[in-house]
Amino acid sequence: MAGRVSIGLLNSLARGNVIFRNKKCLRKSKSVVLISRCHARCLSSSSSISAAQPDLSSHLAGKTYSDLYELSVKDPETFWGSIAKERLAWTKPFDQVTDCDLSSGKINWFLGGQLNVSVNCLDVHVAKDPDRVALIWEKDEPGTEERITYRELLEMTCRLANTLKSYGVQRGERVAIYMPVSPMAVAAMMACARIGAVHTVVFAGFSSEALAGRIQDAQCKFVITCNQGVRGGRIFDLKSTVDKAVKSCPSIRHVFVAKRINNSVPMGKLDISLDEVMAGQSSVCAPEPMDSEEMLFMLYTSGSTGKPKGIVHTQAGYLLYASLTHQYVFDYTPGDVFGCVADIGWITGHSYVVYGPLCNGATSVLFESTPVYPNPGRYWETVQRLRINQFYGAPTAIRLLLKYEENWVKKYDRSSLKTLASVGEPINHEAWEWFHNVVGDGRMIYTMSEPGAEIRPAMAMRPFFGIQPALLGEKGQIITGNDVSGALCISQPWPGMARTIFGNHQRFMDAYFKPYQGQYFTGDGAYRTEDGYYQITGRMDDVINISGHRLGTAEIEDALDEHPDVPETAVIGIPHEIKGEVPFAFVVLKESASENQQAVVEELRHLVATRIAKYAVPDHFLVVKRLPKTRSGKIMRRILRKVAMQDTSNLGDVSTLDDPSVVSEIIEAHKHYRSHAAKK
Repeated sequence: MAGRVSIGLLNSLARGNVIFRNKKCLRKSKSVVLISRCHARCLSSSSSISAAQPDLSSHLAGKTYSDLYELSVKDPETFWGSIAKERLAWTKPFDQVTDCDLSSGKINWFLGGQLNVSVNCLDVHVAKDPDRVALIWEKDEPGTEERITYRELLEMTCRLANTLKSYGVQRGERVAIYMPVSPMAVAAMMACARIGAVHTVVFAGFSSEALAGRIQDAQCKFVITCNQGVRGGRIFDLKSTVDKAVKSCPSIRHVFVAKRINNSVPMGKLDISLDEVMAGQSSVCAPEPMDSEEMLFMLYTSGSTGKPKGIVHTQAGYLLYASLTHQYVFDYTPGDVFGCVADIGWITGHSYVVYGPLCNGATSVLFESTPVYPNPGRYWETVQRLRINQFYGAPTAIRLLLKYEENWVKKYDRSSLKTLASVGEPINHEAWEWFHNVVGDGRMIYTMSEPGAEIRPAMAMRPFFGIQPALLGEKGQIITGNDVSGALCISQPWPGMARTIFGNHQRFMDAYFKPYQGQYFTGDGAYRTEDGYYQITGRMDDVINISGHRLGTAEIEDALDEHPDVPETAVIGIPHEIKGEVPFAFVVLKESASENQQAVVEELRHLVATRIAKYAVPDHFLVVKRLPKTRSGKIMRRILRKVAMQDTSNLGDVSTLDDPSVVSEIIEAHKHYRSHAAKK
């Protein structure tokens, strides 16, 4: 099993990937993915290299995990080159495996090669087995699932691709996708890949202003959305959100509107009824050959500055790595039903709902609902009904469900499960044990390495192929030995890495390569045990993880600071037993607003919900007279975090504060806040 790291992998940054394997299905070995921090963090436990699975390549057949891992870090050209040649379908073979330099942020893989991602995900499987089920759409209401074959998904993709082309979408142009989890959303991603357009999927829970900001930054000319969304028995008006967003986005030429439910919505001059237009399009669309390093998609992630950053992933390296990790991290074998319940708006959804499973010809579950709708047994009823083999969820959902009676799990047949995994944030021991013992009946244990290798609860174990972890100290020195802590870095490039931040490569360098020269900085801290295993200890920048959603505290602060009565704020993250972390806002008010504190706080709640999303609204607002600042003007968030956590016995060095007495003021304000909250 394992804790997690970055699907960074993807920043992937999936924090907390834990994998359990069914003892009855044990194959051979397994590993931990320390994937990239540019999208979804993943350091996860990976799956076995077994005779039941195809070999990585004919060149690598018969080797053990240890042999393969050593080759992957010592001779990456041979390792990745042999796999890429046999695993992917190329229009033009590559002539150079890698050209990378971490010190300058140069990352290139499979140079000279051309391929089309949608061909690798659809056409190759249609040619062999067109009626194999590609997607099982687990819609909001239990028992209403729909199955889509590879042939049907290819035809849907081609009709949508031809629609986009007919309205002027060209190679390299950015297309925003603002849709719920659905086959049409997957087809939209595949259609963009087929014609060489770049998609940027925006989580359908974001506000109109957050959507507009991403459209503006990506310079999108087109949006694909739905009339409405359905989740947890509730209907959400997605089209109206898009309408508000595009008012401030003059670059938008057309908005393609698909129907999720049969409710009519106002249609404007930019709007195209997607279903109607697609019906008249050909089901055949010639794929565009794409260079290995051309953009495949952009995905926005919050950073330690207020503006979200558009992380760029390219064609061949990303697809190869998503495919490989899907197979070996989750022990996927042909015929399995793969159930990742992540939203497609996050990197986990990109990699393990869409690209990884489809590249491997898998049957992938699209989960539209919530873990507690219509009751807390929803996940496990779905596992029973769909006979899911791999279940991949978030620690937030696990912590939520363990609060309910075990009967909500036990009443359903989970014998089909071979692998349990979690991702998105670190998983705590209580949630790990519940997931392992209650959901997995204590039979899910596994790790990717040699047979019988040790597994430790809630801890990332062994690295995936090509991932060379290192711990670095404050002065940039590599920390050797065991029983040590430091900044988690990766010492050499791998194919699935993000390539840049759209329009701002310097920001990419500053975030991931400048903090520790010659290393890729994941953004996490980690502890290496006495036995050499890794435990992720959490973010080292001002990014918090709310129910699996990464959000920069600066983004929340920017929203709060827009209030005319709020000259200054500071937001930190504090632990929450269900959500993982929640924002805690320290707010300075103008004197004229001091008598209307509660009204201002309510306005601030609305402001954050409108500017970002409802989940980003701080759980706590503490009004203070001043914030603790150094003489250079930097807010000392370390002190604020200790106050919020009621850990003021050791505040550390406060001598650098411009006025140390501010600390006593804030502590007293917090005591009053707690006292008032306790009376409610």
